[in-house]
Amino acid sequence: MANLKSLAKDTAIYGLSSILGRFLNYLLVPLYTAKMSAQSGGYGVITNMYALTALLLVLLTFGMETTFFRFANKEGENPQRVFSTALIGVTSAATLFFCLVLLFLAPVSQFLGYSETPQYVWVMAATVAIDAIRAIPFAFLRQQKKALKFAALQLLNIGINIALNVAYYVGLDGHDPGYAFYINMVCSAVVTLCLAKELTSLRHGFDTSLMRRMLVYAWPIVVLGIAGVLNQVADKILFPFVYPGDDMREQLGIYGACVKIAMIMAMITQAFRYAYEPFVFGKTRDQDNDTVQAQAMKYFVIFTLLAFLCVMGWLDVLKLIIPDAYRVGLCVVPIVMAAEIMMGIYFNLSFWYKLTDKTIWGALFSGVGCAVLIAINVFFVPHYGYIACAWAGFAGYGVAMTLSYIVGQHYHPIRYPLGAIIFYVLLAVVVWASMDYLHNCLPLWASLGYNSVAIICFVAIIIRKDLLKARK
Repeated sequence: MANLKSLAKDTAIYGLSSILGRFLNYLLVPLYTAKMSAQSGGYGVITNMYALTALLLVLLTFGMETTFFRFANKEGENPQRVFSTALIGVTSAATLFFCLVLLFLAPVSQFLGYSETPQYVWVMAATVAIDAIRAIPFAFLRQQKKALKFAALQLLNIGINIALNVAYYVGLDGHDPGYAFYINMVCSAVVTLCLAKELTSLRHGFDTSLMRRMLVYAWPIVVLGIAGVLNQVADKILFPFVYPGDDMREQLGIYGACVKIAMIMAMITQAFRYAYEPFVFGKTRDQDNDTVQAQAMKYFVIFTLLAFLCVMGWLDVLKLIIPDAYRVGLCVVPIVMAAEIMMGIYFNLSFWYKLTDKTIWGALFSGVGCAVLIAINVFFVPHYGYIACAWAGFAGYGVAMTLSYIVGQHYHPIRYPLGAIIFYVLLAVVVWASMDYLHNCLPLWASLGYNSVAIICFVAIIIRKDLLKARK
């Protein structure tokens, strides 16, 4: 229980920066959608470019975050040497990438559909290169249990970002989506400068032999990471290529704005990942590691289901962050949130192959899930639009999660409390179904009141059934 308390504390700190930061970023959604009408497609540009950035960041870090945790905790390895080798490797790759984009800016911009605004492309390339470089110092902070510094820098990034966005879009009454990219680049550069101490800790230099061993471990993680991020952003990248209508950017903007409402689940998953990954790798040799993983899985599912009910119960209030023209896409919110829950479960299930150095399995599971997602997008988006994007993510994560569980129980069986997990899933489905049914029968105030009482009852059951027992 003490281990779970430590994990919960770190998750709370990481969660503060992640959830608060994402919440503050939510304030940018009504700002962007108010300044960029759905018909203009401006928010569609932002949605598309940030999806590309997410994919490129995985490529440029090439699995070095997880690889760093693994090798820094291995017997006989010097954590400082592992850090400097990973940092120099990622910095070299990021610098080369940015130079190539500048060299081939015109053809790259034309291929992506931004031939008239190539500045969007080079600014995006500069930002993602900076973010890739700073990813390793951030991983080092997590490995060193410096959660407070990690959280402070993340919040600094968000604070500067919001201040500059408000200054341009409100103070100067701007409407150009490109300024969002310039602002993001400035924020990334400022926070990276704050990591100067970590960035200059390279006294151990670059160990070629160590990098070879790290790459052997990392390459399946890269495939896993590519597939994983494609499960999150492939729909937004593919949409311009497969959607046949002239209103492509308008439809993508609607989808992107509504998905933002569902992203509270991604916040919780990310906060949990930041704390859980170094925690599990640090406990590799502990006898109770499997037990802790099983209990952590249960509590993760419980609290993500609670988050799902809170968002769905108060969706009539949350939807006010976007203008009426964007709300037609709210039907994707429950689908995307359910997909994010499965993604979080899949992450929890991933440690059996990470801890046994069989990361090839992760590449296989994620690859199959990604193939399912891409196929659904390609075949169904032309007919059903962005609703197919949401179901594609649901199917992709579902397949990857199921495969990981089945194979994991064969190679590294862990006794997850399936009975308790299934109970809470069914309970959440019943509560949500009652909310949805009464939403059409009651006035808004009564519907919100019922939803609040139902959520409180769900929390009461959690406290009585699990939290009180855990304290005994």
